[in-house]
Parts: sequence; C-alpha cells; structure tokens
Amino acid sequence: MVKKKKIGLVLSGGGARGFAHLGVVKALYEKGIYPEVFSGTSAGALVGAFLANGKDPDDIFSFFKGRRIFDITRIRLPKNGLLNLERIRNEIDKELKIKDIKEIKKTFFVCVSNMTKGRVEYLDKGNAVDLLVASASIPVLFSPVMISGDLYSDGGVFDNLPVEPLKDKCDLVIGVHVNPIHPVNELNNILQMASRTFTLTVNNNVKYNREICDIWIEPKELDKFEILEFNKADEIFETGYKYAKKMKIKI
Repeated sequence: MVKKKKIGLVLSGGGARGFAHLGVVKALYEKGIYPEVFSGTSAGALVGAFLANGKDPDDIFSFFKGRRIFDITRIRLPKNGLLNLERIRNEIDKELKIKDIKEIKKTFFVCVSNMTKGRVEYLDKGNAVDLLVASASIPVLFSPVMISGDLYSDGGVFDNLPVEPLKDKCDLVIGVHVNPIHPVNELNNILQMASRTFTLTVNNNVKYNREICDIWIEPKELDKFEILEFNKADEIFETGYKYAKKMKIKI
C-alpha cells in the first residue's frame, strides 16, 4: 500500500493579489490535492487561516470580496502607520470564530515580523486576530500591532514565503507566490510609493525559499494588478484559478 503524502501549502503575501491564492487552491482541490499543513504571510496568512480552519475557497472569497481598502481601514494621523485595520479585525473575529491560532482545525503557521526585537517569528499559537492582522500590516502603510509588549508587522519584512516551519512536517511542499514584479509608469501618491517599495523589498527574500518548494505556482499574469486593487477581486481570483487549473501537477 502506497503511503499518502502529507502535503504542505505555503502562501505568500501580496495584498489584493491574495485573492489569487483562493483561485489556486480551488483548482488544487478540483485536482484532488488537499494540503494538511498551512503556512502564510500577510494576505497568505489570512487566506491560510480560513483554509486550515475548513472554509471552502469560494466561501472565503465571498467573505473578503468587495471589502475595498478604504472600507476595511481607517486613515489616521501618521505616527507608526498611515492606516489601521480595525474594521477588518472585527470582520475576521466574527467570521473565523476562534480566539487562539492553535484552535484552527489543521496545522497552521502565521509568519509575523517582530519589529521590536528585529526578527521573524512563525507561530502556531497566540491570539488569532492580533496575529493575522499583524501579519498583514505592511510597515508605514498600516499600523503595527502590539502583542505582549512588542510591535508586530507584516511577515514579509523578513519572509514573504514562509517555508521554514513546514520543512520537517511535510512530504511535499507547494509554494504559491502571487507577488511578481512588473514595471510601473508612475507612482502618484504616498500609498502607491509605500506599497511599491514594500513589494520590491520582500521579493528579494523569496528566492531562496522557492528552491525548497517541490511544486511552485506563480501566475505571471498577476503582475498587472496592484496590491491595493481590491476592487479587481474577481479578475485576480480567476487569474489564479486558470493558471493552476492548466498546470500538470503530479503528487
């Protein structure tokens, strides 16, 4: 009898491009590929938490769809971030219905950056909403989250493709990267400048972890979407779905 492989799924950050993760996972499910261990940064952490807790990709998409950036954030006077994520915090709390990351049904790791101590952390326990919001809080753009006396921000600062916690827990690792780089003609405001700077920076720390993945999924067409274009959720989802659907994946 052939032993069933334990599959791990690593989901990168990418802002609105994170909708592509849901399209990719829908295609994987249709191919009979069901990961048992999840790890994610930023948008990948939000998607990964819901997937690991048993939610269907289409249901997760319906939950997040239509929540444009200024519907889920509040502009604030600059201190440690231009925006905060209080609105999405409340929405996640109501929808996820867990208090601690360890309560998630399948094994799940959230990647966060401890800005106080200057290090990356891969956590499978702790306040769920605090950690998920922290993991998605792009520095400067979004305010960091205070947890146990330390300030936490987007995991992509150190690791935008958190393979590390899955290394000894899976027989096969699938990496999904939704943050390809493309040329831009102009940067019109401080939000665009902040998001562009962060996108360029975090891509550098993906190169090594890519080599660790057994299967690599990176829909190139995502480069036409900006990380704050939440109003293009349908197109982004379909881009991820069609790309993964066409792939010949052998498990």
